[in-house]
Amino acid sequence: MAKKELSQAEITSAMVDMWTLLTEEQQALVAQHLEVRRYKKNQTIYSEGEKPSHLLCLLDGKVKIYREGVCGRNQIMRIIKPVEYFGYRAYFADERFVTAAAAFEASVVCWIPMDIISALVKANNRLAMFFIKLLSIDLGISDERTVNLTQKHIRGRLAESLIFLKETYGLEEDGATISIFLSREDLANLSNMTTSNAIRTLSNFASEKLIAIDGRKIKIIDEIELEKISRIG
Repeated sequence: MAKKELSQAEITSAMVDMWTLLTEEQQALVAQHLEVRRYKKNQTIYSEGEKPSHLLCLLDGKVKIYREGVCGRNQIMRIIKPVEYFGYRAYFADERFVTAAAAFEASVVCWIPMDIISALVKANNRLAMFFIKLLSIDLGISDERTVNLTQKHIRGRLAESLIFLKETYGLEEDGATISIFLSREDLANLSNMTTSNAIRTLSNFASEKLIAIDGRKIKIIDEIELEKISRIG
């Protein structure tokens, strides 16, 4: 069955936080040039070293922002959820992408040309402040993750990642299972550790009755203890 195309109203409704900052004329300009693209699981959205050209907004699905590391091991820098914007920092900095982006699962991304966004930012102070706030939030998150991933021990890093995933994507209907299915490799890349260390630490957490594991599903049993492990590192 063919996937239903998103209507203009559905797109603008999803992007309401930015859309309401624009005048009717500016809204019409963006609507005329935006493009919606669908991605399969693990499909690349942009690659490290490419020249940025569009503001990206995740409408549906899950996306990882990562850097390619040594020996083929990647480091996940950020995880994007609906409705969040990405791919624009490098353009404002006049740089090429220093990260790559790929879909964790089937995802829908809205592409808006950055030359249009740049012109709107110059003409619309509220939109300029919108992007300043986004960049400031992202910088704060990046600073905190840098400290956590370099100073915490393995248990603390993995506990933090599980809590981070729970806070980012929420829980399933049972109120305990994290609403994202990650491979052990992706979880390791998010936690700055080897896959074998991630598997071993997850197994230890399960033995200690902190979590329960069912394939790629992870159920949080003792969130208070996980938070404690995350804090003490």
